[in-house]
Amino acid sequence: MSDPQGDGSPSPAAPSSAPPSTSTPPDDQAPEVPALAAQAFGDRLPAAVRFVELLAGEGVVRGLIGPREVPRLWERHVLNSVAVADAVPHGARVVDVGSGAGLPGIPLALARPDLAMTLVEPMARRVDFLSHVAAELGTDWHVVRGRAEEKKVARLVGEVDVVTARAVAPLPRLVGWVRGLLRPGAQLVALIGSSAAGEVPGLVPELTAAGMRDIEVRPVGSALGEAATQVVVMTRGGR
Repeated sequence: MSDPQGDGSPSPAAPSSAPPSTSTPPDDQAPEVPALAAQAFGDRLPAAVRFVELLAGEGVVRGLIGPREVPRLWERHVLNSVAVADAVPHGARVVDVGSGAGLPGIPLALARPDLAMTLVEPMARRVDFLSHVAAELGTDWHVVRGRAEEKKVARLVGEVDVVTARAVAPLPRLVGWVRGLLRPGAQLVALIGSSAAGEVPGLVPELTAAGMRDIEVRPVGSALGEAATQVVVMTRGGR
């Protein structure tokens, strides 16, 4: 979220050009599809495979994914993002903030077609990639350029049930950024590592003072093997 501020306008889901590079892997060098991917994505597996190909190719060229991450895109990034689905209610209107390369928002939306997904990202080259992916996969996701804390972003995304985030900021700062997106009763679902999970109890007073309640750490993705992870879930309190 420290990237230069965008103009807050929705970005059309249209492909864009990127300079070719001979030092990064082409799309056809994406990692092999694991068996668990079919379980996670069902009939949307081809779209998920194409997303991984785009990450392995254009995502590396554009600097969104490090070349060393390519062999572990499925387990460490894509299936890890799908694990979030365990904490998101059916039919929710979801906003993925600081979406970057589309994690966790794009895998979550592919695995859960019942969700209405908006991807929010302030950095132009990342917005460009997200819009390209949305167009290529033929989805109706919205891509908005801007910062989560901007009032114009809140106006553009409209009613929100769940905000998701992955490696965006420490929890107190993240809550400060997304609070304006959350109506009373809406939830923040943030992917966290094991060390961060241990810090959550000590943060509860600060998060409560910021208007959040029902703060808990949940294991998610138990059916996804090594991609299983933890999220912290909290709800925006009353007015």
